[in-house]
Amino acid sequence: MSHLEERFFNFVKKLGRFNKRSMFGGVGLFNEDAMFSLVTDGRLYVRGGGEVDTRFEELGCERFKHVKKTTIATVNYFDVTELFEKKPASLLSIVQEAMENSRLEREFKKSKENRRLRDLPNMQLTLERMVKKAGVPDVDSFLEIGAVDVFKKVNHTYGGDVDVKLLWKFAGAESGVHWTLLQEPAKQALLQQV
Repeated sequence: MSHLEERFFNFVKKLGRFNKRSMFGGVGLFNEDAMFSLVTDGRLYVRGGGEVDTRFEELGCERFKHVKKTTIATVNYFDVTELFEKKPASLLSIVQEAMENSRLEREFKKSKENRRLRDLPNMQLTLERMVKKAGVPDVDSFLEIGAVDVFKKVNHTYGGDVDVKLLWKFAGAESGVHWTLLQEPAKQALLQQV
């Protein structure tokens, strides 16, 4: 660990507890499982979001560019290395706000309001698209309609030629379990409703 990293970690400790994990070839700093900072290649980055973005841009901080094999992804983390070395006190409130923003965003992503169909067990992007095309727009509608009626809608939309495994997958998604865990009597009861 470099002297700069050690100073930054001590600086962040003043703002609250955090954990470190390997990320993007460097070290990610997490508060309540929400990443708010990245230390990599001798550079310090802090997560943007909301008002923080504007403050970083006004201070001339550049966004982190993650180089992948064939592409470069620019992410919402800003290089604060020079700012930390020259005016660390000016960073206190910004880092604190970034910690809070990342924690709140994580809470929202895990909340009921943000659930996607593909986040349910057995569901993936292709099934989510099929279900939406059949007129079931979200998780609440899916659970309200029920696995059997969602299956009927999907079957109708796709010309009556849908694999019965979809019924099991929808029933598992509704129950919160993997479809292979459905017992044979439950499967037969579902089939009788179709």
